[in-house]
Amino acid sequence: MDLHLKETKVDGALAYDGNFLKVQRDTVRLPDGKTSEREYIHHPGAVVILPLFDDGSVLLERQFRYPLNQVFIEFPAGKIDFNEDPLACAKRELREETGYTATDWQFVCTIHNAIAYSDEHLDIYLARGLTAGQAMLDDGEFLETFKMPLTEMLNWVRQGKITDVKTVIGAFWLEKVIAGQWRA
Repeated sequence: MDLHLKETKVDGALAYDGNFLKVQRDTVRLPDGKTSEREYIHHPGAVVILPLFDDGSVLLERQFRYPLNQVFIEFPAGKIDFNEDPLACAKRELREETGYTATDWQFVCTIHNAIAYSDEHLDIYLARGLTAGQAMLDDGEFLETFKMPLTEMLNWVRQGKITDVKTVIGAFWLEKVIAGQWRA
């Protein structure tokens, strides 16, 4: 299946080994028999949490993101630790970043947010039955949380006030789930 599109690794090496990201440089054989170079970022994967309150509002974060030098509005999310179960990671990240816990968790989907240059995947979870608590931010982590009606959030997506891809996709999923059109 799709063999006429497949690229095959011929050789490769780690080009950069950072604390968080690793960059791989591979030589690949193209479908026409020629070779080419591919560089991509190895990422351990992450989770995204869609915290939904009983009144239909959502819990969001405001966080400064250095590469783009601005504050973004996002759903809570975080990197999956080595050998960590993704659902356990989602529960941990929601509690650490927001202080909230949830009694009802549902897997929504897996997305690949940067397929041209990274193997990163994000597992999205819907969290309901929210109870407030004390956030436990990591050292060096700074963010604010706030509650917003999903309808207003969708307007912010339309207006370009929310541009983070995982958050935009999560908002669209929530809209469909709440309307009963899609099931998590």
